[in-house]
Amino acid sequence: MRLITLATGAVAIAAVAATQVSAQEMTAVSFGGAYGAAQKEHMVDPFIEATGINVLFQDYSGGVAEIKAQVEAGNVQWDAIDIEVIDLERACSEGLLEVIPRDILPPGDDGTPAEEDFFPAALESECGVGVIFWAIIFAYNTETIQGGNPSTIADFFDTETFPGKRALRKRPQVNLEWALIADGVPPAEVYDVLSTDEGQDRAFAKLATIKDDIVWFDSWSQAPQLLNDGGAVMVQSANGRIFGAIKDDGRPFVQVWDSNVYDLDVWAVVKDAPNKEAAMQFVAFATSTVPLAGMQDVAYGPTRRSSEPLLEPGIDKELPTAHIDDGIKADGIFWADFGETLGEKFNEWLLQ
Repeated sequence: MRLITLATGAVAIAAVAATQVSAQEMTAVSFGGAYGAAQKEHMVDPFIEATGINVLFQDYSGGVAEIKAQVEAGNVQWDAIDIEVIDLERACSEGLLEVIPRDILPPGDDGTPAEEDFFPAALESECGVGVIFWAIIFAYNTETIQGGNPSTIADFFDTETFPGKRALRKRPQVNLEWALIADGVPPAEVYDVLSTDEGQDRAFAKLATIKDDIVWFDSWSQAPQLLNDGGAVMVQSANGRIFGAIKDDGRPFVQVWDSNVYDLDVWAVVKDAPNKEAAMQFVAFATSTVPLAGMQDVAYGPTRRSSEPLLEPGIDKELPTAHIDDGIKADGIFWADFGETLGEKFNEWLLQ
């Protein structure tokens, strides 16, 4: 993959070189860890080499709050941003992101026009271009788990059979879906139930049953650390983080795909970005055939069909697309409608 990435893809380079921008520096923001390292290797560094535009590559913990604060203050510091689709709908509807013209996207390296090459979900929002398919799973450490081998989301909530701390990302998304499924709500009905006051109360009540055993974290990069150092016996995690810890570091971790919540990340451009033109150029490059194929390094699925021939044999079973039947798709529209309200309820619940 490194050899392929160094080639960068003739089509992508040609598309980038065809459009010169005045800005010689821009800021791109993503999630750090192994994921950020893969993006740097396959997207950021090749873009710098192809264009001469320097990219300040920074980490953030996700969500909409930081973007909103910059835009509303009229002090935008970020240009391109990797954002989860679960947050994208809200950010786009609130005018926090630029519209990305589809005609800036190069065709696939096999010549397929971009809008045919991308999977439809990758271009559903006018404010983003898909980067990866991801899944939120939970994992355990075989050296610290007690009570057997957990295999369902109900096991995650069963502290009697499986004693010990659980680590969860400190936000309502995914946690409330998992709570309802663990409480017996069929996966297909989760968002219908969660849209009601009674359903929200039910989710928080179920989450409260393990509240004393929860270790909260802000960044996905913390999940494998907590599992490794004994801070928690089970952790919620983006699947690629655990895959990387197993593959690269030989950690004794096991991924559990039951009730995984899957969706996409996209590259987007912050509204009134100071280096908007450079950011658009970066998004077009980063979502071309070869850079997207590089995300297999951390077990995330590419969003272009033309990237699939570049995947290593056997990697497909490690990708979220192989486990869709075990999970539910994150509902970005639901979270655009209810995200602010449930965020407030979640923060109030934390203080109780």
